[in-house]
Amino acid sequence: MIVNLTPHAIHLNDGRIFEPSGLVARVTKDFVAGPVIEGVPSWREVVTGMENLPTDKENTYIVSSMVLEAISTIYDADAYWNVVAPSTGHSSTIRNDKGHIVSVAGFSGRR
Repeated sequence: MIVNLTPHAIHLNDGRIFEPSGLVARVTKDFVAGPVIEGVPSWREVVTGMENLPTDKENTYIVSSMVLEAISTIYDADAYWNVVAPSTGHSSTIRNDKGHIVSVAGFSGRR
């Protein structure tokens, strides 16, 4: 089963829709003080973990590309092989006249 862990419905070009499950996977971060730039503070973001990311391997989970990328930085290479993100950068992505994504061809992942 494919479970959508994003807050948005994911529409595929073939017409399938994956509604949000109600659980949203998120990246947790700490912020380390950086330089002050013309009086404005800055911070370096450090990924510290994940929220709401299931550990079972029975399902495939749709997450944001930010979550998918963060998984690669904090977990073992073989962990979370069953996590994917919408392939928004694919050439077959459909956008509306304002440039907003309408649907995607499929998923990007670590498989």
